[in-house]
Amino acid sequence: MTLLADIPWEAIVGIAVVLGAIVLLIVLAVFASYLGLWLQAKFTGAGITIFDLVFMRLRKVDPRVIVRSKIIAVQAGLGDDRFTAKDLEAHYLAGGNVPLVIRALVAANKAKMDLDFKLAAAIDLAGRNVLEAVQTSVYPKVIDCPTRGGGRDSLDGVAQNGIQLKVKARVTVRANLRQLIGGATEETIIARVGEGIVSAIGSAASHSQVLASPDRISKTVLGRRLDSQTAFEIVSIDIADVDVGENIGARLQADQAEADMRVWRAKAEGRRAMAVAEEQEMIAQIEESRAKVVEAEAEVPKAIAQAFRDGTLGIMDYYKLRNIRADTDMRTSIARASGGPGAKGGTGA
Repeated sequence: MTLLADIPWEAIVGIAVVLGAIVLLIVLAVFASYLGLWLQAKFTGAGITIFDLVFMRLRKVDPRVIVRSKIIAVQAGLGDDRFTAKDLEAHYLAGGNVPLVIRALVAANKAKMDLDFKLAAAIDLAGRNVLEAVQTSVYPKVIDCPTRGGGRDSLDGVAQNGIQLKVKARVTVRANLRQLIGGATEETIIARVGEGIVSAIGSAASHSQVLASPDRISKTVLGRRLDSQTAFEIVSIDIADVDVGENIGARLQADQAEADMRVWRAKAEGRRAMAVAEEQEMIAQIEESRAKVVEAEAEVPKAIAQAFRDGTLGIMDYYKLRNIRADTDMRTSIARASGGPGAKGGTGA
């Protein structure tokens, strides 16, 4: 207090005047930097004050983006009843593209489309190009099916008579703004249309029916509501080209016949192997029977000797037996020489 009391009042007033002048110069400099934007907003009726511009800078919002976007909206007839500068600031701080949203709203307003700021901002924040969506809604977009450069030149289907048809289609779609958020993209449309075309060809009794009236494919596909839960509405499906491919049915029948022939060959080979095995088994049984015959014949002399010892066989009986055997051998030799029934077999008793 003693120090302040020692300072003359003239010095204190001078210091205050200097500080006031410095503050005033800073304020004037700040206001001067936003004077041009404020004048633009003032004379265009954007409804943005110079204090709003200063506070935008403090909130790290680019005032030029907000002012120019609001001016474009006002000049296009979009008043504060649609959105305010605060809404634009909020969308900017959320990471949205404010000028793109404003251009989309202007385009939708000129086209008499029902698009409000909240929906446009949500579409933009979802990562979709809202301006392109509005343009696609006004001017329908044509999608090639299949996609050019996608690795396939056509959609291939097979009629019930087995003839393959190669189809190229063009799908005209219009953007559905209400389902743009969460709706499927063009890839889903292309996949669904391709599936519908292949199914329509497969349901045809003959490929000539499809060639005679390709519009039956379009009617069938359109009747299945393939654009549900997508970001687009299918306007029309045009069959651009239909070419006849291979005879798939005949090729499949030929392949089936070849497979059947291989199966029957395998079965025949199995039966032949079984027959050969059975033949070898019969030969083995014959040899076994022959061995038994030889073994039995070896017992004959023993039986004759035993009969002599027992007295049940006389010498005359023995000679008679020898004569019968000799007569049998002679008859067998004659039959073999003449090719009779005993030519391939038969042995003496």
